[in-house]
Amino acid sequence: MTQTQHDADQDIVLECDQVNRWFGGLQALKGISLSVRKGEIFGLVGPNGSGKTTLVNAITGFYPPQQGQIRFLGEPINGLKPHCIAQKGIARTFQNVALFRGLSVLDNILLGRHIFMRPSIMASLFYWWWAQKEEVAHRVKVEEIIDLLQLESVRDEPVDVIPLGMQKRVELARALCAEPRFLVLDEPMAGMNQEEKEYMVRFILDAREAMGTTMLLIEHHMDVVTAICNRAVVLNNGEKIAEGPTREAINDPAVVTAYIGKVKDAA
Repeated sequence: MTQTQHDADQDIVLECDQVNRWFGGLQALKGISLSVRKGEIFGLVGPNGSGKTTLVNAITGFYPPQQGQIRFLGEPINGLKPHCIAQKGIARTFQNVALFRGLSVLDNILLGRHIFMRPSIMASLFYWWWAQKEEVAHRVKVEEIIDLLQLESVRDEPVDVIPLGMQKRVELARALCAEPRFLVLDEPMAGMNQEEKEYMVRFILDAREAMGTTMLLIEHHMDVVTAICNRAVVLNNGEKIAEGPTREAINDPAVVTAYIGKVKDAA
Protein backbone atom coordinates (compact mmCIF):
# COMPACT_ATOMS: atom_id res chain seq x y z
CA MET A 1 0.00 0.00 0.00
CA THR A 2 1.35 3.44 -0.94
CA GLN A 3 1.46 6.36 1.51
CA THR A 4 -1.30 8.09 -0.46
CA GLN A 5 -3.57 5.04 -0.22
CA HIS A 6 -2.82 4.72 3.49
CA ASP A 7 -3.72 8.39 4.10
CA ALA A 8 -6.95 7.97 2.11
CA ASP A 9 -7.91 4.93 4.23
CA GLN A 10 -7.15 6.88 7.40
CA ASP A 11 -9.52 9.64 6.23
CA ILE A 12 -12.52 7.30 5.82
CA VAL A 13 -15.13 7.97 8.49
CA LEU A 14 -17.91 5.68 7.30
CA GLU A 15 -17.67 2.70 4.96
CA CYS A 16 -20.44 0.46 3.61
CA ASP A 17 -19.24 -2.78 2.06
CA GLN A 18 -21.71 -4.83 -0.04
CA VAL A 19 -24.69 -3.94 2.15
CA ASN A 20 -27.87 -5.93 1.48
CA ARG A 21 -31.26 -5.60 3.12
CA TRP A 22 -34.49 -7.52 2.50
CA PHE A 23 -38.03 -6.89 3.68
CA GLY A 24 -39.76 -10.19 3.09
CA GLY A 25 -39.36 -10.93 -0.62
CA LEU A 26 -38.32 -7.37 -1.48
CA GLN A 27 -34.61 -6.63 -1.68
CA ALA A 28 -34.37 -2.95 -0.74
CA LEU A 29 -30.55 -2.72 -0.89
CA LYS A 30 -28.48 -4.70 -3.37
CA GLY A 31 -24.79 -4.83 -2.54
CA ILE A 32 -24.31 -1.12 -1.77
CA SER A 33 -20.70 -0.01 -1.22
CA LEU A 34 -19.54 3.53 -0.50
CA SER A 35 -17.10 5.42 1.71
CA VAL A 36 -17.39 8.88 3.24
CA ARG A 37 -14.20 10.81 3.99
CA LYS A 38 -13.48 13.03 6.94
CA GLY A 39 -14.88 16.55 6.65
CA GLU A 40 -16.85 16.13 3.44
CA ILE A 41 -20.55 16.48 2.71
CA PHE A 42 -21.46 13.31 0.83
CA GLY A 43 -24.65 13.27 -1.23
CA LEU A 44 -27.02 10.30 -1.34
CA VAL A 45 -29.41 10.78 -4.24
CA GLY A 46 -32.11 8.80 -6.03
CA PRO A 47 -35.80 8.69 -6.95
CA ASN A 48 -38.42 7.89 -4.32
CA GLY A 49 -38.19 4.25 -3.28
CA SER A 50 -34.59 3.89 -4.43
CA GLY A 51 -33.31 2.75 -1.01
CA LYS A 52 -31.82 5.97 0.41
CA THR A 53 -33.68 5.98 3.72
CA THR A 54 -33.25 2.21 4.06
CA LEU A 55 -29.48 2.66 3.79
CA VAL A 56 -29.56 5.42 6.40
CA ASN A 57 -31.63 3.19 8.69
CA ALA A 58 -29.04 0.46 8.24
CA ILE A 59 -26.23 2.85 9.14
CA THR A 60 -28.02 4.14 12.25
CA GLY A 61 -29.08 0.69 13.48
CA PHE A 62 -32.83 0.81 12.89
CA TYR A 63 -32.72 -1.89 10.17
CA PRO A 64 -29.30 -3.59 10.32
CA PRO A 65 -28.07 -5.11 7.04
CA GLN A 66 -28.59 -8.85 6.66
CA GLN A 67 -25.45 -9.10 4.53
CA GLY A 68 -22.41 -6.89 4.16
CA GLN A 69 -20.65 -4.70 6.66
CA ILE A 70 -20.83 -1.11 7.86
CA ARG A 71 -17.74 0.36 9.54
CA PHE A 72 -17.46 3.63 11.45
CA LEU A 73 -13.90 4.88 11.96
CA GLY A 74 -12.72 1.38 11.01
CA GLU A 75 -14.91 -0.40 13.57
CA PRO A 76 -17.82 -2.64 12.51
CA ILE A 77 -21.17 -1.34 13.79
CA ASN A 78 -23.43 -4.06 12.36
CA GLY A 79 -25.96 -5.23 14.91
CA LEU A 80 -25.44 -2.38 17.38
CA LYS A 81 -28.58 -0.80 18.81
CA PRO A 82 -29.38 2.75 17.64
CA HIS A 83 -28.50 4.28 21.02
CA CYS A 84 -25.10 2.56 20.98
CA ILE A 85 -24.42 3.90 17.49
CA ALA A 86 -25.43 7.38 18.68
CA GLN A 87 -22.96 7.12 21.55
CA LYS A 88 -20.20 6.34 19.07
CA GLY A 89 -20.75 9.71 17.40
CA ILE A 90 -23.41 9.20 14.68
CA ALA A 91 -26.45 11.49 14.75
CA ARG A 92 -29.28 12.09 12.30
CA THR A 93 -32.22 14.26 11.39
CA PHE A 94 -35.43 12.83 9.97
CA GLN A 95 -37.30 13.26 6.71
CA ASN A 96 -40.47 14.09 8.67
CA VAL A 97 -39.89 16.51 11.53
CA ALA A 98 -39.55 14.48 14.75
CA LEU A 99 -39.66 17.14 17.45
CA PHE A 100 -41.38 16.85 20.82
CA ARG A 101 -44.63 18.80 20.58
CA GLY A 102 -45.53 20.83 23.63
CA LEU A 103 -41.87 21.44 24.52
CA SER A 104 -40.03 24.66 23.82
CA VAL A 105 -37.33 25.07 21.19
CA LEU A 106 -34.74 25.21 23.98
CA ASP A 107 -35.96 21.98 25.62
CA ASN A 108 -36.03 20.15 22.27
CA ILE A 109 -32.45 21.16 21.55
CA LEU A 110 -31.33 20.26 25.07
CA LEU A 111 -32.61 16.70 24.48
CA GLY A 112 -29.78 16.32 21.97
CA ARG A 113 -27.40 16.18 24.96
CA HIS A 114 -29.00 13.00 26.33
CA ILE A 115 -26.08 10.77 25.31
CA PHE A 116 -23.82 12.73 27.64
CA MET A 117 -26.18 12.76 30.62
CA ARG A 118 -25.59 10.33 33.48
CA PRO A 119 -28.61 10.64 35.79
CA SER A 120 -28.44 9.04 39.24
CA ILE A 121 -30.26 9.16 42.55
CA MET A 122 -27.21 10.57 44.32
CA ALA A 123 -26.80 13.35 41.76
CA SER A 124 -30.47 14.29 42.23
CA LEU A 125 -30.19 14.29 46.03
CA PHE A 126 -27.11 16.50 45.97
CA TYR A 127 -28.08 18.59 42.96
CA TRP A 128 -26.51 21.86 44.09
CA TRP A 129 -23.13 20.23 44.73
CA TRP A 130 -23.10 17.52 42.08
CA ALA A 131 -25.51 17.71 39.13
CA GLN A 132 -25.79 21.47 38.73
CA LYS A 133 -22.31 21.82 37.21
CA GLU A 134 -23.12 19.15 34.61
CA GLU A 135 -26.45 20.79 33.74
CA VAL A 136 -24.79 24.19 33.30
CA ALA A 137 -22.18 22.67 30.97
CA HIS A 138 -24.93 21.12 28.83
CA ARG A 139 -26.81 24.41 28.65
CA VAL A 140 -23.64 26.26 27.60
CA LYS A 141 -23.26 23.89 24.63
CA VAL A 142 -26.93 24.33 23.73
CA GLU A 143 -26.55 28.10 23.75
CA GLU A 144 -23.57 27.82 21.40
CA ILE A 145 -25.67 25.84 18.92
CA ILE A 146 -28.60 28.27 19.27
CA ASP A 147 -26.22 31.12 18.38
CA LEU A 148 -24.71 29.16 15.48
CA LEU A 149 -28.13 28.48 13.92
CA GLN A 150 -29.59 31.87 14.86
CA LEU A 151 -32.50 30.54 16.92
CA GLU A 152 -32.33 33.14 19.69
CA SER A 153 -35.63 34.76 18.71
CA VAL A 154 -37.62 31.52 19.14
CA ARG A 155 -35.64 29.78 21.90
CA ASP A 156 -38.54 29.91 24.38
CA GLU A 157 -41.36 29.32 21.88
CA PRO A 158 -43.22 25.98 21.70
CA VAL A 159 -42.03 24.13 18.60
CA ASP A 160 -45.66 23.69 17.54
CA VAL A 161 -46.09 27.36 16.68
CA ILE A 162 -42.93 28.10 14.69
CA PRO A 163 -42.76 27.69 10.87
CA LEU A 164 -41.66 24.42 9.25
CA GLY A 165 -38.37 25.89 8.08
CA MET A 166 -37.56 26.91 11.64
CA GLN A 167 -38.61 23.48 12.94
CA LYS A 168 -36.13 21.88 10.54
CA ARG A 169 -33.45 24.18 11.92
CA VAL A 170 -34.35 23.13 15.48
CA GLU A 171 -33.99 19.49 14.48
CA LEU A 172 -30.56 20.23 13.01
CA ALA A 173 -29.63 22.02 16.24
CA ARG A 174 -30.71 19.05 18.34
CA ALA A 175 -28.57 16.69 16.26
CA LEU A 176 -25.55 19.02 16.47
CA CYS A 177 -25.88 19.19 20.26
CA ALA A 178 -24.85 15.53 20.34
CA GLU A 179 -21.46 16.71 18.97
CA PRO A 180 -21.52 14.04 16.26
CA ARG A 181 -18.48 13.07 14.26
CA PHE A 182 -20.85 11.88 11.52
CA LEU A 183 -24.23 13.50 10.83
CA VAL A 184 -26.95 12.09 8.57
CA LEU A 185 -29.31 14.71 7.13
CA ASP A 186 -32.43 13.06 5.71
CA GLU A 187 -34.04 15.56 3.30
CA PRO A 188 -33.47 18.66 5.49
CA MET A 189 -34.93 20.94 2.78
CA ALA A 190 -38.22 19.04 2.31
CA GLY A 191 -41.22 21.37 2.30
CA MET A 192 -39.14 24.55 2.34
CA ASN A 193 -39.43 27.59 0.11
CA GLN A 194 -36.39 28.99 -1.69
CA GLU A 195 -35.44 31.45 1.05
CA GLU A 196 -35.65 28.77 3.76
CA LYS A 197 -33.51 26.43 1.63
CA GLU A 198 -30.83 29.08 1.27
CA TYR A 199 -30.77 29.63 5.02
CA MET A 200 -30.50 25.89 5.69
CA VAL A 201 -27.64 25.49 3.21
CA ARG A 202 -25.75 28.26 4.95
CA PHE A 203 -26.31 26.74 8.39
CA ILE A 204 -25.18 23.28 7.23
CA LEU A 205 -21.96 24.77 5.84
CA ASP A 206 -21.46 26.86 8.99
CA ALA A 207 -21.93 23.77 11.17
CA ARG A 208 -19.38 21.79 9.19
CA GLU A 209 -16.85 24.61 9.45
CA ALA A 210 -17.45 25.30 13.14
CA MET A 211 -17.64 21.68 14.35
CA GLY A 212 -15.70 19.75 11.70
CA THR A 213 -18.60 17.34 11.27
CA THR A 214 -18.63 14.87 8.38
CA MET A 215 -22.09 14.69 6.78
CA LEU A 216 -24.22 12.40 4.64
CA LEU A 217 -26.95 14.37 2.88
CA ILE A 218 -30.10 12.85 1.37
CA GLU A 219 -31.79 15.45 -0.78
CA HIS A 220 -34.08 15.74 -3.82
CA HIS A 221 -33.17 19.35 -4.56
CA MET A 222 -30.34 18.90 -7.06
CA ASP A 223 -29.32 22.54 -6.86
CA VAL A 224 -28.56 22.00 -3.18
CA VAL A 225 -26.69 18.74 -3.80
CA THR A 226 -24.47 20.23 -6.49
CA ALA A 227 -23.85 23.36 -4.41
CA ILE A 228 -22.61 21.76 -1.18
CA CYS A 229 -21.76 18.07 -1.73
CA ASN A 230 -18.19 17.06 -2.48
CA ARG A 231 -19.15 13.66 -3.89
CA ALA A 232 -22.37 11.73 -4.40
CA VAL A 233 -23.80 8.25 -4.87
CA VAL A 234 -27.02 7.71 -6.82
CA LEU A 235 -29.33 4.79 -6.02
CA ASN A 236 -32.18 3.34 -8.05
CA ASN A 237 -34.26 0.30 -7.11
CA GLY A 238 -31.80 -0.54 -4.34
CA GLU A 239 -28.75 -0.49 -6.62
CA LYS A 240 -25.90 1.99 -6.98
CA ILE A 241 -26.02 3.39 -10.50
CA ALA A 242 -23.49 6.23 -10.25
CA GLU A 243 -20.77 7.54 -7.95
CA GLY A 244 -18.18 10.29 -8.07
CA PRO A 245 -17.82 14.08 -7.96
CA THR A 246 -21.33 15.42 -7.56
CA ARG A 247 -21.96 16.98 -10.97
CA GLU A 248 -20.47 13.99 -12.79
CA ALA A 249 -22.57 11.53 -10.78
CA ILE A 250 -25.93 13.25 -11.28
CA ASN A 251 -25.27 13.87 -14.98
CA ASP A 252 -24.52 10.22 -15.61
CA PRO A 253 -26.84 8.87 -18.38
CA ALA A 254 -28.07 6.11 -16.06
CA VAL A 255 -29.14 8.74 -13.54
CA VAL A 256 -30.95 10.83 -16.14
CA THR A 257 -32.77 7.70 -17.30
CA ALA A 258 -33.74 6.80 -13.73
CA TYR A 259 -35.29 10.22 -13.16
CA ILE A 260 -36.98 11.05 -16.46
CA GLY A 261 -36.93 7.81 -18.46
CA LYS A 262 -35.47 7.23 -21.89
CA VAL A 263 -35.90 9.91 -24.52
CA LYS A 264 -38.19 7.77 -26.65
CA ASP A 265 -40.29 6.95 -23.56
CA ALA A 266 -40.57 10.64 -22.67
CA ALA A 267 -41.63 11.43 -26.21
